Amino acid sequence: RSASSCGSGAVAAMAPRREAAALRSAAFLPLLLLLLLPPASAGLSGYFGTKSRYEEVNPHLLRDPLSLGPAAAGSRLPAACAPLQLRALLRHGTRYPTAGQIRRLGQLHARLLRRPAAAACPAAAALAAWPMWYEESLDGRLAPQGRRDMEYLARRLAARFPALFAARRRLVLASSSKHRCLQSGAAFRHGLGPSLSLGSDEVEVEVNDALMRFFDHCAKFVALVEENEAAMCQVDAFKEGPEMRKVLEKVTSALCLPVEELNADLVQVAFLTCSYELAIKNVTSPWCSLFSEEDAKVLEYLNDLKQYWKRGYGYDINSRSSCILFQDIFQHLDKAVEESKSSKPISSPLIVQVGHAETLQPLLALMGFFKDDEPLKANNYARQEHRKFRSGRIVPYAANLVFVLYHCDQVKTSEEEYQVQMLLNEKLMSFPHSNETISTYADLKDYYKEILENCHFKEECELPKVNMTAVDEL
Repeated sequence: RSASSCGSGAVAAMAPRREAAALRSAAFLPLLLLLLLPPASAGLSGYFGTKSRYEEVNPHLLRDPLSLGPAAAGSRLPAACAPLQLRALLRHGTRYPTAGQIRRLGQLHARLLRRPAAAACPAAAALAAWPMWYEESLDGRLAPQGRRDMEYLARRLAARFPALFAARRRLVLASSSKHRCLQSGAAFRHGLGPSLSLGSDEVEVEVNDALMRFFDHCAKFVALVEENEAAMCQVDAFKEGPEMRKVLEKVTSALCLPVEELNADLVQVAFLTCSYELAIKNVTSPWCSLFSEEDAKVLEYLNDLKQYWKRGYGYDINSRSSCILFQDIFQHLDKAVEESKSSKPISSPLIVQVGHAETLQPLLALMGFFKDDEPLKANNYARQEHRKFRSGRIVPYAANLVFVLYHCDQVKTSEEEYQVQMLLNEKLMSFPHSNETISTYADLKDYYKEILENCHFKEECELPKVNMTAVDEL
């Protein structure tokens, strides 16, 4: 399918996704001897998209997981500013593959075990010797590394904002209902240790899917994007395009297989296995031996295309569905400002919520971050080499978006009394309206006035009465 056929009318007419074809390979993937592999997935680890480890965006953590790093130095806040409230939105830590991914990998591996032609293609036979240790019961659960991700993040945030994380400050902790998120919340709390004494060392993690999984509750998104195969037209077109064809031909040649026995989905299974082994075990997987850095860039773009069209700027409903979370953030900021003005204690100085990449990505799109001048499409891979929208840089495992509200003394105007900073993955972000890393709260609210006043979740997510699959509705 050509990229040109992915126009506005194509969404209603796309054929069903070729999921069954993803498992038709009779044999798969070479294993080069582990001794010949470069250390720690060299050259590939920067291209794993949403399956990237957090250290890819903060390399200093590989040396010292508690280091605040160089980015923590330049807050540019005057000394007369004190933090009032911190709202942290976290993606869960490093997780195991889902049951579906494990099942597909197991089927591929089983075929390798049945392949007799070891002499003719020793690389494929060697890969079959890789121990398939994943079990479906792991199903996306938090890995031990994921618990460490959260514990260390908690300790770094506490070190960076000691006044907010001081003893006897109230912590509100909420999570998606997914096990990996609940465990991440518990690990974050554990990372703070007994110093944040709130009566006991245990803080109940409130389940709040309405905010952390708003996408599940948005009928328009579910019907027109999540369950509409045609909405991923650009993704499907790229799978059949020249860049993926080149990767396929290279892999099939290494495997001594006819090219029709592999497809983009099978290659992606192998690539993601490479990413999981690095993130979970910090080892270079034999599966990595299949791919060069150029291959990894192509597979990263395939991942980013899916994120763009399903969670990012591809369709308005992707981001508009997150306005329920966006407005909740500002309601709590408003409340803190009012309490401060009334000289009352801040009732919620610390709000930490654990969700998913799918929680953070739409919210960042709603706010206008990482938007490229040209949409990501199947036919503009080369032109998007320096794109802003790279999911591995935005929402790796343990990604975090933090809003910090400050009260500032010694200011010239009342508007300057309350100021805000945003951090993504512990780095200050420049606001779209000013290109500065700090904004008055009044200016920030004014910039997002339309979303705060006119983006209503119920109305945004209501299914259109007619023409339910028309792309125009997106």
